Amino acid sequence: MLEFHTLDVFTDTPYTGNPLAVVLGAEALSDRQMQTIAREFNLSETIFVLPPDDPAHSAKVRIFFPTAEIPFAGHPTLGCAVHLACKAHAADEDDFDMLVTLEEVAGLVPVAVQRRAGKVTGEFVAPVLPHALPGYEGAALRPELIAAALDLAPGELGFTSHRPGIWQGGPAFLYLPLANRAALARARPIEPHWSALMEAAGVGAAYLYAQESPDSFHARMFAPGDGIPEDPATGSASAILAAQLRAAGVLTAPEMRFTLHQGIEMGRASRISLTVEQDAAGLRVVRVAGAAVPISQGFITALPHR
Repeated sequence: MLEFHTLDVFTDTPYTGNPLAVVLGAEALSDRQMQTIAREFNLSETIFVLPPDDPAHSAKVRIFFPTAEIPFAGHPTLGCAVHLACKAHAADEDDFDMLVTLEEVAGLVPVAVQRRAGKVTGEFVAPVLPHALPGYEGAALRPELIAAALDLAPGELGFTSHRPGIWQGGPAFLYLPLANRAALARARPIEPHWSALMEAAGVGAAYLYAQESPDSFHARMFAPGDGIPEDPATGSASAILAAQLRAAGVLTAPEMRFTLHQGIEMGRASRISLTVEQDAAGLRVVRVAGAAVPISQGFITALPHR
């Protein structure tokens, strides 16, 4: 039998944020079994915990969409680290600070976890600094196509210095700034324009955002081709947003912090903290933080065939 836990991530309120399944003791599972279990949970991601290759690290993990494995994702990283830290401190209710180091396909990901007055939060360092998607640095995406793909008017695209961009940091996303929150709330993928836009951008997911204040944004993420019609909170896209913000010229200090709100339109409000460190040469460190709360636990009693 395999033990599993579910958590809501990037929230301190149960039944909001982004739900996550954490499957423990997964070292005997095949790739097919992991994919089948992820499809059964049918959440945006499921994370499988294995013994680390290096005993100095906390765990080796693998992360799956319902349709495929991915090298890195933010809310599974944060939620898994919070679970492992809470498990290590299950015998007491005191405040704690713990560094959880996860071996992911994209690389080592350190997560600083703390509990204060019962609230557990974590902050991870992005394993790959955001950068342009090779071959798409100068991709010309027609405003008419973007607008049609989102069921919006061309005049609702962009604001101030923010223009569409394509960036990656493990996964890759098309970043689409929108004029205001009203446009963000109305946006929805429309075929066949959506697939044409994804093909032109060379990605499978788009991160839409609108500005609330200089240090606060509202966002939505769509990846229907990956089995995710909409994601309540996307930690990897939040980290990669740092490159989009730098391209827009809004990173005006060596270190800046932003608050990202996502999942509101889905009824699963999420809150993500983004910290960006930079110098004249470019981005130096990107950190993403948020809370997580446990929801359920149980056992998988019958495994699919290998």
